Parts: sequence; structure tokens; C-alpha cells
Amino acid sequence: MELEFKRHRRLRKHATLRNMVRETQLQPSDFIYPIFITEEQDKKTEVSSMPGVFQLSLDRLNEEVEEVESLGIPAIILFGLPHHKDETGSEAYASQGIIQRATRQIKQAFPDMMVIADTCLCEFTDHGHCGLIHEGDVLNDESLELLAQTAVSQAEAGADIIAPSNMMDGFVAAIRQGLNQAGYTHIPIMSYAVKYASAFYGPFRDAANSAPAFGDRKTYQMDPANRREALREAQSDIEEGADFLIVKPALSYLDIVRDVSNQTTIPVVAYNVSGEYAMVKAAAQNGWINEEAVVLEKLTSMKRAGADLILTYFAKDAVRWITKETK
Repeated sequence: MELEFKRHRRLRKHATLRNMVRETQLQPSDFIYPIFITEEQDKKTEVSSMPGVFQLSLDRLNEEVEEVESLGIPAIILFGLPHHKDETGSEAYASQGIIQRATRQIKQAFPDMMVIADTCLCEFTDHGHCGLIHEGDVLNDESLELLAQTAVSQAEAGADIIAPSNMMDGFVAAIRQGLNQAGYTHIPIMSYAVKYASAFYGPFRDAANSAPAFGDRKTYQMDPANRREALREAQSDIEEGADFLIVKPALSYLDIVRDVSNQTTIPVVAYNVSGEYAMVKAAAQNGWINEEAVVLEKLTSMKRAGADLILTYFAKDAVRWITKETK
């Protein structure tokens, strides 16, 4: 008697056939590339814990953006390293702040590049927290006004998208109201809606010089053990006016990416964070893994989980690799 069973391998026999039936495809328009801007002169300083990622001065910025644009990557997100820090993070909302100056420069030279401004205080405060501090506590409501001021100053400088990352309750509502009142009703908000208090952020704090001077951020960022809470956070931000939702980190939170994607019809962004980047780089440099294969596999997993966009330090390399595959 002849066995009857399904021949699933029929669609795997040839590379061309596998490509034809591939369910999830990566393309350059999927990616957002992070850039760190410093107020130094003629600086391109590699971040020690993030090989291939640099702190760039304004006079070196255009060459980086030109490379990003030439690869077909449509958007960048800016993080600033100011000369001056104080308890209120005043350089975050200063008209001549580092993010504002970088934004004007980029939009003048590359008008079609989407500039996303990270909207937070932690890179600009001398205590490294994402809001105002009183007796060791991070104040929620009192911080919202400064976050709204920051968003408006970034929009005035030409930012195409505002990306608040502070995780204060009500931050999307406050920023939406501030933008609307200032005449920026057309500027979308890419909310860090679901941001966990993750151990994967360490290398970013090297890159942005933003480690907290005391304590941690667990009173405002989410507990990594919680799943349903992510849906509450996402729903609140949708109701307050978010136009995109970021899930951060991505790789250890693909279940959350899928949950959020299933819950909403607005675009979902997976943030492939610094620790996820650094681990792959370290393993690749030791010859333990095939970097290209691992990176493309993990980025595909994020898109397969439901991400519409991926914010990643691997964006430039990923585009080169996927472009090579299609030639």
C-alpha cells in the first residue's frame, strides 16, 4: 500500500522557487536608521560597545545622511549629545539645541529624507532621567509641559515625525495638544508606546551618554514580565492620538509585537535595540556566527511578527545584503 502524505518540500527544492513563495520580504523602505549627533567639531567617534555606530558632529552629518539616502532608506531618527546638561533638560527644547540644528541642516540638504526626532529629556538632563525630579522621584504631570515644548521646538526645526520615548502617562495627549496649538496638526507622533525597562539598552547609554545618575527607570518603563499591560499602554496612546506605535525592545518581545499588531490598524515599529545589535556584532567578530545570515533572519522575524517598520542600527548593512540577494 502506497503511503499518502503531504509533499511540503516541493516548494523548497530551488532557490528561485523559495523566493517566489516567501511570505515575508524585507525591503529598504522597512527601515529607520538611528544617528547620534554631537556638538563637537570634525568628529566621527565609534561607540566602543557598538562597532560600526558613530557619534557624528554636525560637519560630518551630511555624509552619513547621504549614504543612508543612497541606499533607499527613507527615514532616520536623531539622538543628541549636548554640551550642556541641567536638571530640566533645557537643551532638549532650545531652538538652537543639537537636535534642532541637525534637523534644519538635514532638511535643507536632503528634503525628501524623513527626519524623526526622538522626544525625551534623558539625554539632556544632568540626572539622566526622562522627566523632572523631586526628592528622587520622577514627576509625571510636571514633565509633560517640557515634553510638549520639546516636540514643538523639534517640529519648528523641520522634524517630519515626533517620537516621544519618555513613558510618562499622558505624554501622547500632551504632545498632540502642544503640536496642535502651535499649528502642527499635520505632524504625526511615533509613540514609544510599549517600552520595557530592559537590560538590552546598555550600549545605547554609551552612545547617547544618557545613563541615569541614580536609580533606574523601572517606575516609568514597563516590567519585562508583563504582556497584557502592553496592550493597555498601546490602546491609551492610540486614544491620545498616536499615529505609529513602537515596541521596544524587539527581539525578546516578538510576542508583544504580534499582540500590538493584532490590536491596531496603525503602523507598528519594532525597535531592534543596541544590546541586540552589540551581541550579534560581538559574536560575529569572534567568528561564532554568520553576521549577515543572523541579522537578516532576526529582522525578518520582526516583520513576520507584525512590524510594519524596523528601527535598527543594522539598516545600512541589511539593505546592502538584501539588495545583493535580489541581483
